[in-house]
Amino acid sequence: MTAIAENPSTGTLPRRRGIFPRPTKTTGALSWLTTVDHKKIGIMYGIGALIFFVVGGLEALLIRAQLATPNGEVLSADLYNQVFTMHGLTMIFFVVMPLGAAFINYLLPLQLGARDVAFPRINAVSLWIWVVAGLFVYSSFFFEGAPNGSWVSYFPQALVGPDPAGNLASDAVAIQQSRMLFYSMGLQIAGVASLASAVNFVTTVLNMRAPGMTLMRMPVFSWMSFVTAFLLLFAMPVIGIALWQMMFQIRFAGPFFDPLNGGDPVLWEHMFWLFGHPEVYIMILPAFGIVSEILPVFSRKPLFGYSAIVFSGIAIGFLGWGVWAHHMFTAGLGPVADSAFGIATMLIAVPTGIKIFNWLGTMWGGQIRFTTPMLFAIGLVSMFTIGGLSGVTHSLVPHDTQQHDTYYVVAHFHYVLFGGALFGLFGGIYFWFPKAFGRLLNERIGKLHFWSMLIGFNLTFAPMHLLGLNGMPRRYYTYADGMGWNFWNAVVSIGSLVIALSFAIFVINIIVSRNNPPAGADPWDARSVEWLTSSPPPVHNFDDIPVISDNDELWYRKYASTSDEDAPVRVAAGGSDDENPGGPYGDRVSGKTAKELGIHMPDPSWFPLLLSLGLPIAAYGVFFEDRITMTAFFAVGGILTFGSMLGWALEPSAEEDH
Repeated sequence: MTAIAENPSTGTLPRRRGIFPRPTKTTGALSWLTTVDHKKIGIMYGIGALIFFVVGGLEALLIRAQLATPNGEVLSADLYNQVFTMHGLTMIFFVVMPLGAAFINYLLPLQLGARDVAFPRINAVSLWIWVVAGLFVYSSFFFEGAPNGSWVSYFPQALVGPDPAGNLASDAVAIQQSRMLFYSMGLQIAGVASLASAVNFVTTVLNMRAPGMTLMRMPVFSWMSFVTAFLLLFAMPVIGIALWQMMFQIRFAGPFFDPLNGGDPVLWEHMFWLFGHPEVYIMILPAFGIVSEILPVFSRKPLFGYSAIVFSGIAIGFLGWGVWAHHMFTAGLGPVADSAFGIATMLIAVPTGIKIFNWLGTMWGGQIRFTTPMLFAIGLVSMFTIGGLSGVTHSLVPHDTQQHDTYYVVAHFHYVLFGGALFGLFGGIYFWFPKAFGRLLNERIGKLHFWSMLIGFNLTFAPMHLLGLNGMPRRYYTYADGMGWNFWNAVVSIGSLVIALSFAIFVINIIVSRNNPPAGADPWDARSVEWLTSSPPPVHNFDDIPVISDNDELWYRKYASTSDEDAPVRVAAGGSDDENPGGPYGDRVSGKTAKELGIHMPDPSWFPLLLSLGLPIAAYGVFFEDRITMTAFFAVGGILTFGSMLGWALEPSAEEDH
């Protein structure tokens, strides 16, 4: 333990010294690399996810260029398998999930009236582990190639590859093993980040809420973040164990999924989908929370059926564990299991339907403002409803058997995940962009972004229903002329270009909006607590922790009415202009630093970043058959990781003079 004595000449405490002096930068690249501030971490999650969105989008364009015409020759069969596998992995693990994490990181403490998450440095290490996991998976292109077994990577395909006849070549087996080890180890590392985040978010919700904020006064986004964290907490260990088994199966000839050694390939399917179906809700529920925040603000009404929406979200999280086998109706589980999981699949439509009707009830009779966030929110409700309806058809076993592994399934899950998640997440970006950066995005360009994305989305994925029903199988790298699929494949490819154009419009909007005037603390006339502080918020979020007395705390601080028939008017209380130092749209904080206000905030640290770097180094060791080289990588990665843990443990979360 380090003893810190007061400097008698200055009355201040001496700065702590060690192997890594405490970083002190508050601006510049170094401040971002060492930050533990949940807002900066949320922004970095968002930027990283959007970069991966560009990469995954380019992969999608390659897929559509290959399939735009029959007998396509843009990609070889081998490269096509790698590209569509990486597209799936990227969009799920490095785009949609982290975009949700970006919003949770940024908003959860603000919505709870807290200064930060419960464990700020664990929050930082989650970010960096996720970053190195993505870089690790993509580093596969510099070795034997990327994973090529699709995002599900069923056995025995994971062992023999998509072209078993090709294994006659001397090095084909080694190449296949290398590719799938990147899948196994890369997702394993990413899973560590998700688990750490889940523990952090659950603890934050249970322990960091402002005075008066009961669970049933939490904003719906915070509730959906809470449910999502529990889903992560229980789902990630399942796939984590399966991925370890995959690694031992591939690298060390383990028996788990190999029937010749007493294993069972269907065991992988069970474990994958026991994680995989809750994973769908892990991606969707944050977007549902975002929509539940946007719709009341732009309908100028309270959220219709707050309790019903909250409990529906909980029910979706619970029932999501009981439907995994509807992905396996063609695996031969038997009529009893098929029937049970078919019924469970029908049941999960009930809480989802409740949410949709409550969102419609929120808009019904409201004074709707069709802003860009509102358009994206309405887009989610309508597109997800289409995806949900096609999902219900999967509950019918004979129907599902016909659709299995066709483009009908591809259409369904894109309507659910793109329509149900990305529309909401983009709506959230437009909604909270002024809170994070202090400036509104351009509304005219934003609406152009929405309409081009909506048109491109439907051009791309609606025809896939027809292609699937006409028998076009998914994952085929080409198709023959004369199958009746030419026209709709051309339409799908054109639609994908429109989606790419819409994203370019979004990027232009961000660039153009840099010079917009300051937005103020509450530019949308919003309802929840995060709009009570300035835009962007100070490091400590609030000068004074707010005391909560209602679901729509900010709204009731601004408005009051003398009877049910009176129109609400601004009142001189709390968040109203009479009490705010900066006026109704000005800053609601003093502008003083946390130190000046006597608020104790955690200090930056190098250790989260250093700890994360050790994991991929150790993972690369698995690829070497030479025991000395393998051990060397394990040792270097282990020393870096556990050394960082030791330094982390010895370093105080904040210096004594802060």
